Amino acid sequence: MSSAPESGATPQTNTGRRAEHVQSLARGLAVIRAFDAENPTLTLSEVARRTDLTRAAARRFLLTLADLGYVRADNRGFTLTPRVLELGYAYLSGLTLPQVAEPHLERLVATVGESSSVAVLDGSDIVYVARVAASRIMRVSITVGTRFPAFATSMGRVLLAGVEPSDLDAHLPDGGMAALTPRTITEREALSAELARVRAQGWAVVDQELEAGLRAVAVPIRDAAGATLAAANISAHASRRPLRALEDELLPALLQTARAIQEDLHVTT
Repeated sequence: MSSAPESGATPQTNTGRRAEHVQSLARGLAVIRAFDAENPTLTLSEVARRTDLTRAAARRFLLTLADLGYVRADNRGFTLTPRVLELGYAYLSGLTLPQVAEPHLERLVATVGESSSVAVLDGSDIVYVARVAASRIMRVSITVGTRFPAFATSMGRVLLAGVEPSDLDAHLPDGGMAALTPRTITEREALSAELARVRAQGWAVVDQELEAGLRAVAVPIRDAAGATLAAANISAHASRRPLRALEDELLPALLQTARAIQEDLHVTT
């Protein structure tokens, strides 16, 4: 005889989702996430394909989002409106990290002449929560909210190094680590070895693994208990900064900035 679930436990369906899972809400959010920096405008067919919805279902969700002011339609297709920022504002405005970090990043960028960012770990991705750009060095525009796979980024390596090794798989892509450039580490064993090195030295360098021509160095930002809360980086074009220069020229300034951010965070939290 099977026993009833313990008080407070949430029954699971045979798909692994909670019984309370609202599929229509999940699909509506998938439609919003179909748009990105490389695809700011999408046709109905493109939205349907990117969300695995029928054209009829995609149309219903798009028109509903348009009625709510989150999507705008014109003769080229559909685009998100600035109102979608409201969906993330409650989270970002509740954090002290972006507000504390930005003035420190501005001073760092003014000193080193390279772009600097702060990101946090979300599943298998890093999410940018603060950024000050010195120049456009990537094909993809980076803004607050931009996501990249953690395994292939300097900030991601720092954040993954702060995760218990037994929990690492939960922060890697379900389909495996796809090569983004010929230099990308894609083997689990090689990544684990690299993370052990990052953990020991306290910083990470990634050389053209996310995008050809892009190098970056990253360090952790720790909370008052010493746990890795976020990561900060400096990114530079390979033609402008030799690999050794990241460690010799940029790392000391980045470490100093991270310490300053930490000190301010510990005061405000």
